[in-house]
Amino acid sequence: MDKFMDSPWFLRLTALALALSLFFSVRADQEKSSLANVGDSMDIIRDVPVEVFYDNENLVVTGVPETVNMTISGPTNLVQSAKLLKDFALKVDLRSMPMGRHTVQIQTENISNKIDVKLDPATIEVDIEEKITQSFRVDPEMNDKLLAEDYELVKMEVNPATIEVTGAKSIVDSISFVKVSVTGDNGIDKSFEQKGRVRVLDRDLNKLNVSIEPEEVTVKVDVEAYHKEVPISVKQKGKTKEGISVNSLTTDEKMVTLYGPRKTVDAIDQVNVDVDVSELSGSGKQSIELPKPKGVLKMSVDKVNVNIDVKVSSEGGKDTTEDDKSDDEAAAPPSEESTNSDVVTEEPSSDGKEPPTVVKKTRKFTGIEIRIQGLDKSFVGSIVKPSDGVAAVTLTGEEKLIDSLTESDVTVFADAKSVNHVGEHVLPIFVQVPSDVQYEVNFKDIAVMVEQA
Repeated sequence: MDKFMDSPWFLRLTALALALSLFFSVRADQEKSSLANVGDSMDIIRDVPVEVFYDNENLVVTGVPETVNMTISGPTNLVQSAKLLKDFALKVDLRSMPMGRHTVQIQTENISNKIDVKLDPATIEVDIEEKITQSFRVDPEMNDKLLAEDYELVKMEVNPATIEVTGAKSIVDSISFVKVSVTGDNGIDKSFEQKGRVRVLDRDLNKLNVSIEPEEVTVKVDVEAYHKEVPISVKQKGKTKEGISVNSLTTDEKMVTLYGPRKTVDAIDQVNVDVDVSELSGSGKQSIELPKPKGVLKMSVDKVNVNIDVKVSSEGGKDTTEDDKSDDEAAAPPSEESTNSDVVTEEPSSDGKEPPTVVKKTRKFTGIEIRIQGLDKSFVGSIVKPSDGVAAVTLTGEEKLIDSLTESDVTVFADAKSVNHVGEHVLPIFVQVPSDVQYEVNFKDIAVMVEQA
């Protein structure tokens, strides 16, 4: 035995055994370490899309998140493969569920059962509702402060005027406003068109999650210089020829619209047209240029047709002069206390001849209803001052003409064309009466409360 142990082969065999033992020991440790590492692998996949299945033609589902975060753990090779390929899916299947509120879990699909999956959130609350489509009018809005000085917004038109809104019935029923906003730089002084996105809002001005068709509309904005409508008054100029007397001078256009600075336009109550009667020889019609008042930028009409009605006397008679007309206009109306009263005066003769007696008469009409004209259809107006909404008008003219008049021949109205927002407005009033009749009214303007229609 001692001899064997002392031999070189014993040493060689012993070294080999030790080497083999060390080799297998190290290899076993490596395999254990590898197995331990595989079981501890974990990773997070963020913003994973969630698919939802339901009857999207007739129903609307709310409450399903678009994405969720996903934590996976398991064998390293499977975890890394899942994160890299993303060949799995997350879904919520609601096809068999009735309408109402439900608590459901997000399901995983096409992922190895050796991988542990945790979703954030894993359980969600969903609402299944009836899908409806409803038409709504689009209301345009623009800040008046964008307008240049002495310019005003006349109207805004939307094309198309209505849109189709599709969504859950509860959401569509909560719609309070459908608006499109017009924007721009300060100092707007001309009309323009602009495209804008439609906003659908609830009563608290929260934007609602609905489908809109179309999403954009075109807004046409009409902007004009400040303007006001005033009556056209015809005045005689010069002396008529002998044997010619003027019965009446009337215009086809009764009113003219003046455009310009607010202070200038508001100070003008009427526009006078002078008709030279010195060359008149008979009745007819003349086209006369309408004089533009100082400071006015433009007028709605530049010329007016004047209808001339004259009487030709074969015997000759007194000339009709501006002085005679001034005397006619100077005839005093009755006091405010009289109601539908008549005052008759005779015109004195200015020469020694005996002309036909011209009898002037004054008559007062009370309780004439004041109308509101020119107000945009999107508004309604009511007169707050005077509270009874009526006016008293005193008329003066030839007795025969005055006697033939009734209340229907007298029109009193307020011009509301310039009104473009709700609230109380002070508007001037105008009176329309037959030609050759002078009038006086008991007040010049009224207060009108304007509200949304």
